[in-house]
Amino acid sequence: MDFQKLLLDVGKALSNEEVKALAFLCTDLLGRKLNSVELASDLFARMGEQDLLSAEQPHLLTELLLIIQRPRLIRDLRLTDQASTNISSYRKLLYNLSEELTDDNLKEIKFLLVGQLPRRKLEENVTTLEVFLEMEHADLINDTNLNLMEELLQSCCPILTEKINKYKEQQAAPHSSHIAQETGRPRSMSGPFEPEQNQVHSFMLLEIPLSCHERCPPISPHPPSQAESTMSSSNTSVDFQNVPDVVDEAQRLPIEMSKLSTNRSRSSSSSNVKSDAYVISPSHGDVNSSQQTAQTTITNTEDLGSYPMTAKKRGFCLIINNNDFSKSKQGLQMREGTMRDEECLIKVFKWLGFQVVIERDCNREKMLDVVQDHGKIDHSGMDCLVCCVLSHGEQDGVFGVDGLTVALKELKEPFNGLKCPSLAEKPKLFFIQACQGLGQQEPVYIQADGPTSNHTVKDSIPSEADFLLAMATVPSFVSYRERTNGTWFIQALCQNLVQMVPKGCDLMSILTKVNADVSKKTDNTGQRKQMPQPAFTLRMKVVFQIPKASPPSLT
Repeated sequence: MDFQKLLLDVGKALSNEEVKALAFLCTDLLGRKLNSVELASDLFARMGEQDLLSAEQPHLLTELLLIIQRPRLIRDLRLTDQASTNISSYRKLLYNLSEELTDDNLKEIKFLLVGQLPRRKLEENVTTLEVFLEMEHADLINDTNLNLMEELLQSCCPILTEKINKYKEQQAAPHSSHIAQETGRPRSMSGPFEPEQNQVHSFMLLEIPLSCHERCPPISPHPPSQAESTMSSSNTSVDFQNVPDVVDEAQRLPIEMSKLSTNRSRSSSSSNVKSDAYVISPSHGDVNSSQQTAQTTITNTEDLGSYPMTAKKRGFCLIINNNDFSKSKQGLQMREGTMRDEECLIKVFKWLGFQVVIERDCNREKMLDVVQDHGKIDHSGMDCLVCCVLSHGEQDGVFGVDGLTVALKELKEPFNGLKCPSLAEKPKLFFIQACQGLGQQEPVYIQADGPTSNHTVKDSIPSEADFLLAMATVPSFVSYRERTNGTWFIQALCQNLVQMVPKGCDLMSILTKVNADVSKKTDNTGQRKQMPQPAFTLRMKVVFQIPKASPPSLT
């Protein structure tokens, strides 16, 4: 009875179009006479009759909901998070193609099929999936013959033929997908990623002399005037008084950049700048990983390709915005100004073509649920993923509103090539606005032709490929937030995306400009400084497609 009630709730939550999509995906399992299915309950009943769906085995339903990108429904109804693998790659290919084709594309396909399918099967109200089914019924396409489909797509939407090429490659050599990364072949928009067993991943922080397009504005080496860079004290306050020391239990990302500053000072109750800070005790663990450091200088960037940014859907932009910490055990304060950051991020990433999802005031458990749900989505028809986390934090972690730590590794893991194959070989971009300690960076006054100081950079970045982790500040230090204008880092990020994407600049060049802008900011005393830090395992440049719409106003 309880399971039947659950199925009824699922059916109520699905639109008619989604029910049709589920029926199409089940064609190979339930036969080809599903086009008459109108209700989800009818479809579920047929699945039950074939022993494909029951209270003991709900995994097919989970798989179907993931394919049509309804992970929240799985979570809300507490369905099992273990999906089956009953839906064939061929069936998923056709579904993904249908999601990418526009109404105009469909009209062109119907016109090209005149003479090969009856005209009544090509009427205006016939959907893309129904056309595909009719093509199968007429034996024009099948799982081993997609030649006609390829010809149709070549005429109306050539970029989608890459999906078919990838499918053919997988059918011919289903275990060779890892070769694409080794040979530098551009990734396709779909398909599994299977790393070699016993493969050892080693990564390093790359010192790349990044070059932007000639139209990109140069980064000025000269410090700004006091009027340009000083923050008003009337609009700022401190945020980390009376916070006890704790030890971060999560596995650390041992990037120790504290030597970039000549001195470190502790915050006091008279500070004039609001900080997302939380103090942590130094960690003495994980010594081996912190010692395994390497730096490589790449001098020739002409051979670097760019990640494809041609899909109909750019991807999801997940924004986790933690503001109200009134229930945290540590007494963490409200993050005034964070709604301004959220507003700007929504404007910018919608403008860039992303589907923006907002999650506010998440405790640790909910934060993990949210990223795990999005990791289960089929991202085959998307170019990349963006995740923005706005919260209090400590080194290598951010806080839920309950004050519990979520390690950065836990945020990224659901999206790696093993957990989320549909994002393999695609950029996964994380922007983290949170402190990584309580230390305050102080100004270093530069004298021309003076001696330079040596410093050691110990580094270890994420072990998965194609990740970018853009932190608001280097480890052990605070980041700053204005009550009305938002954080220095997020505001600089949004402003530079709006200014530099239309000029064809790649993301690392944009982040370098963000670093330059934030490094020039200070409080009214001239003593508080901040230095963002991007770490990455990207293998190509990230160049967003220039939007047709005018850039949004961030004022």
